[in-house]
Amino acid sequence: MILQRIGNRGLFLGSFFDGAAEKSPYQRITLDHELDVAPELGSDLTAYACANLVAELACALRDLHVRPGDKVAVFKRDCFDIFLLMCAVARIGAVPVALSPSLKGEVVAQLLERCDRPHLITDEETWTRVLPAGTAKRCARVFLVTGRAEGTTELRRDPGARPRPFARTRTDRPQLLTHTSGTTDVPKLVVHTARSLRARYRPQALGARLLIRGRETLAVRVSFVHSRLITALAIALERGFPVVITKDADPGRIADIFARVKPGILEAHPNTFVEWEPLADDPRGPLSNVVALSSTFDAIHPRTVRRILGASRRRRPFHLQLYGQSEIGPTVGRATSRRRALSVDGRCVGWPFPGMTAVRVVDRDGVPAGPDSPGYIEVRSDGRALTYFGEDARFRAQLDDGWWRMGDVGYRTRWGCLHVSDREVDVIPGFGSALEAEDLLMSRLDTLLEVVVVPGEEGAPTPVVVTRDGSPLDTARWERAAASLPPMRPPVQLSLAELPRTATAKVQRIELARQLRAAGPARPTT
Repeated sequence: MILQRIGNRGLFLGSFFDGAAEKSPYQRITLDHELDVAPELGSDLTAYACANLVAELACALRDLHVRPGDKVAVFKRDCFDIFLLMCAVARIGAVPVALSPSLKGEVVAQLLERCDRPHLITDEETWTRVLPAGTAKRCARVFLVTGRAEGTTELRRDPGARPRPFARTRTDRPQLLTHTSGTTDVPKLVVHTARSLRARYRPQALGARLLIRGRETLAVRVSFVHSRLITALAIALERGFPVVITKDADPGRIADIFARVKPGILEAHPNTFVEWEPLADDPRGPLSNVVALSSTFDAIHPRTVRRILGASRRRRPFHLQLYGQSEIGPTVGRATSRRRALSVDGRCVGWPFPGMTAVRVVDRDGVPAGPDSPGYIEVRSDGRALTYFGEDARFRAQLDDGWWRMGDVGYRTRWGCLHVSDREVDVIPGFGSALEAEDLLMSRLDTLLEVVVVPGEEGAPTPVVVTRDGSPLDTARWERAAASLPPMRPPVQLSLAELPRTATAKVQRIELARQLRAAGPARPTT
């Protein structure tokens, strides 16, 4: 779109920290862990330290004969150095392939096979215990950031090495491969360019400038391999915001950290925010300074927004909802105040960004639907990725004259607001919106940590519930809460660990439905 194209010189991972290191070298980047590649740096970093570390890692990779154009997969235990290694790979002109630590070793092996023998950066534990035997045959070389193993090479930086400046490449060339959430099958590898990343950055940066005027501390709990982390950190580095980056989502640990740093902006996966609801009751006030709650991956439950914003002592805290996808970035958005958090429809994800993105809803024949008419959601944005690596035909199949099929069903109101009802593959015939039902149940039952409605035995709508403390579900309260919904099978209660989830904490609904059908009759909830 026109405002994404004007002056788009790209957003480059290879020079990601350079500008901040020059403008605000002491800008704080605080972690809740130490880096595997540089444990001596501790957990309190600066923009300058990150820039130096990326340059040193780039030199080490170059000395190991990694060259421009090479693909380098990063699959190691969860740590912020995953992101720093991605930047280092890009700095020498190679293409990082970012793979989540939550992926199963067999899935990673398939993705490495698809990449046609890339280099692999990992650690000894992951290499010997997670990846299957024979993985080495799928890689050109294997570099270990910690430990040693036969057939691998240690990746060790030299602080005395003379760093070379980043050489800017063409903005339309592949710069990064990330994977989709894998909610339906083996994840696809999405090819990003510097131009597409800059196009994604612009609507988010515009929203941040309009809504956040002062200098705030940004707290981030986002998968280190997700493209969302790139744009979130780019905005923070540009604005000089102190950043707190956590890999641990445990509410107790997070409460301790937030009580100390008092963040002003929170960015996390929607399901992570649900887990953080108890922070609202902490007497230390870990959420007392929150002015903005940002959620990009899925629509967040209204109950959760109300709980978190309700704990803020700021005058006008708000929730910024962005609706997008790994393949295209954010496409629509809306801001909701604390006062309206509970009354707003959780299925309303907002409006497109004027001059940057466009959205439409079409019927089965691709004809645009009228207001309030359900159909398939399609969007336009220059943030669209280049292709799926090794699966270009599959990527093109989701395009219609430049419009990208999101894989969701929904409708637009007469005022242009987009409402998302369900994923196309998750629609339960005759039931209505499963996502809307889940929002309603979450709002009526504060003991629920998660509720997912999937087709169970014989395709019947089956709610799967997780209670916050693991206690048995109160069936009487459940029946009252579900009384206004279409008929469902009795709820199945699981623990959070039993739910199949993606790297961004999304429930893998198809896999969950398969497990329910394989298990037979639902086990009792009491």
